[in-house]
Amino acid sequence: MTSTQSCPEKGWALLQLLLVVSFSQAEEIVCRRLGDPEKPQLLKDGDVIVGGIFAFHSSWKERKDTYMHKPLPLQCTSLNFRGFQYAQAMLFAIEEINNSTDLLPGISLGYKIYDDCGSIARGVTVTLTLANGNEIVSALSEAPCTRPVQVQAIVGETSSSPCMAISTVIGPFHIPLISHFATCACLSDKTKYPSFLRTIPSDYYQSRALAQLVKHFGWTWVGSIRTNDDYGNNGMATFTETAKQLGICQEYSVSFFRTDPPDKIQKIIDIIKASTSKVIVAFLNHMDMDVLIHELSKHNLTGYQWVGSEGWISDSQIAAMDRHHIMDGAIGLAIPKVHVSGMREFILDVKPLSSSKCTGDEDLSEVQNSFTDMSLMPIFYNVYKGVYAVAHALHNILSCNKTCNNTILQHIRKIHFKTKEGDEVYFNEYGDPAAKYEIINWQPTENGIVDFVTVGLYDASLPADKQLTLQNKSLIWAQNSQQVPVSVCSEKCLPGTRKVLQKGKPICCYDCLRCAEGEISNITDSITCLRCDSEFWSNERRDACVKKEAEFLSYEEIMGALLTAASLFGTCLTAFVAFIFFRHRQTPIVRANNSELSFLLLFSLTLCFLCSLTFIGRPSEWSCMLRHTAFGITFVLCISCVLGKTIVVLMAFRATLPGSNLMKWFGPAQQKLSVLGFTFIQVIICILWLSISPPFPFKNFKEFKDKIILECHLGSPVGFWAVLGYIGLLAILCFILAFLARKLPDNFNEAKFITFSMLIFCAVWITFIPAYVSSPGKFSVAVEIFAILASSFGLLICIFIPKCYIILLKPEKNTKKNMMGKGAPKPS
Repeated sequence: MTSTQSCPEKGWALLQLLLVVSFSQAEEIVCRRLGDPEKPQLLKDGDVIVGGIFAFHSSWKERKDTYMHKPLPLQCTSLNFRGFQYAQAMLFAIEEINNSTDLLPGISLGYKIYDDCGSIARGVTVTLTLANGNEIVSALSEAPCTRPVQVQAIVGETSSSPCMAISTVIGPFHIPLISHFATCACLSDKTKYPSFLRTIPSDYYQSRALAQLVKHFGWTWVGSIRTNDDYGNNGMATFTETAKQLGICQEYSVSFFRTDPPDKIQKIIDIIKASTSKVIVAFLNHMDMDVLIHELSKHNLTGYQWVGSEGWISDSQIAAMDRHHIMDGAIGLAIPKVHVSGMREFILDVKPLSSSKCTGDEDLSEVQNSFTDMSLMPIFYNVYKGVYAVAHALHNILSCNKTCNNTILQHIRKIHFKTKEGDEVYFNEYGDPAAKYEIINWQPTENGIVDFVTVGLYDASLPADKQLTLQNKSLIWAQNSQQVPVSVCSEKCLPGTRKVLQKGKPICCYDCLRCAEGEISNITDSITCLRCDSEFWSNERRDACVKKEAEFLSYEEIMGALLTAASLFGTCLTAFVAFIFFRHRQTPIVRANNSELSFLLLFSLTLCFLCSLTFIGRPSEWSCMLRHTAFGITFVLCISCVLGKTIVVLMAFRATLPGSNLMKWFGPAQQKLSVLGFTFIQVIICILWLSISPPFPFKNFKEFKDKIILECHLGSPVGFWAVLGYIGLLAILCFILAFLARKLPDNFNEAKFITFSMLIFCAVWITFIPAYVSSPGKFSVAVEIFAILASSFGLLICIFIPKCYIILLKPEKNTKKNMMGKGAPKPS
């Protein structure tokens, strides 16, 4: 809880003055008290006295000291029934202990209870009174003015700031101060407050629990309001730190105190109105919440989801004030509910000291006011446990031997007992109890009364993932909604997108950008997109990597089927020509140019057509090595045959010249050897290529982003271009020789057709080079197949189709006489 902050300077000034006076008089023989004696509001003598400090009033009259005369005593105002309830709880515990035969048998506890009005200055004053006593003048003595403390321990104060001041004063004297409602985490610092203990959990746990609660419901964009004192400022600082770790952002964080001017509270109202967050975390005490609800009601600010601290969330008086249902559906942390047998009856069993208006027989159980309200029974129970902690520590001191440490503070830190309700009481090394909270939800009933429904628990002693548990109960949210409110700065980024922070805004405010091609995000609110592996690609939604399509020239696709058909057609056409030539092998036109070379040429053309099929289909290790070597060898065989035929034509006409005997140097045997020799050179080139760096299957990821091109890597480019270069060299040589023999006299000069076929062949393969280099993927394979088929068809058609035409359609020209150019006019 928080505390009153007014006049802290006066309190500390008084403290310093009293300390200076006490030390300055330490050497005097007569101890004289300065200032008026403070009388306790409640008093009972006993063997051991326990002090109590509670706020029977909640405010006081402000005054300005002129320092010209003695300051008047603090005049307290605004009766606070809660303070009386706390005092009654303390008296109840003391009466139980005095009637017990097990705890402190034969020893009675007395008490001195003071009202500090919630003032820090008065809290320090009554604390020193409890420690020193009330005597004005002490007995004459030659000893220094020192004596044992008058009380063994003090129970109270309610708020954090007075507890900090009181603990600073009594800490050096090792007098325990046990608070029932001071929750500031700062009080756990034993270097500053060594004698402070409490029976209510520290805000260290509550602030973290609130952050986890907010995170649980997915609220990442919230506003926060706090009391401007140690309770609110320290509690909200811890909440903010934890919220950042959990990815929660605060749109605004404002503070106020109940005594602030109206314009400051109006600014807070304006901030709430202008905000976009729909959840407000309120770290306030009940008195500040009273002021805030009053202002919110003026502006009818409904529709916000409130998350509250234990300072107000379970206070039925706050709920009763909320007549405009602004807080309906609020959720927050409260001290666990408890029933202490006999306490309610004891609190309500009060008798008037003296009054003409009261008979003493009135029954308060039938009265409905803040004094009879038992909604703060868990806090009364904290007072009860604090008194019992003192009693157990005293019991342990009286039970131990002479070597036992008789400082009550040391014993009270080590106590560990169970109350009659079965609850364990102990303090950790920071003087704090185990942190347990109930999660309660404000649920309005039909008669307009708010019901505090327990919907979950928080236990800090459990593992982190099990500390917060919500029960299977239906929650009521703001404006009686059944749906969990949404409070985010930006909607969640779906899979397939990534978060990009908005400039100048908190991390909860971001834009969702679609992942780039080849990248995915498969979780919500991803901050990065992951690149797919090289063999995978992102799908259309960019939320999964799918295997890339493997692309190669297959038989199933149209282009592959057409090229296959063309290859088979060329093979069949070549076979048909071979069949015609075989049937007419004895005719002059077949025998004119070495029929054996013609049949070998037809055989090589058949192989050329068929070798194109090795380029179609999924590349494999054997197909990659076969396709280029088979192509290179068959084409060299083909060009060698054409070259042989060209040389034969050239030699035949040269041999007709007088005295020429060239034909005996290039007869059938030499022709076959030349073909074999030219082909053997290509075989050697291919063997070297396959031995040194053969072609191999290769996955090309660079050509296309979303496809894998399956192709045959050349291995050694030198080997590939050596094969092509050798074919080109033979083709050029053949073209030159055929060109020289094109005008030789003959009715059927084969050199003309060879020249034309070589012209086509060279044109095809010269255009092949740039087309092959620039074609992507499977199209480069198709270009190579097209070049093979085109050049093969060129050779077949130019060399053999004219002969087939004569054989089949002009048989009268298929005579030796006609071949020699006799009996027919020569073409011009």
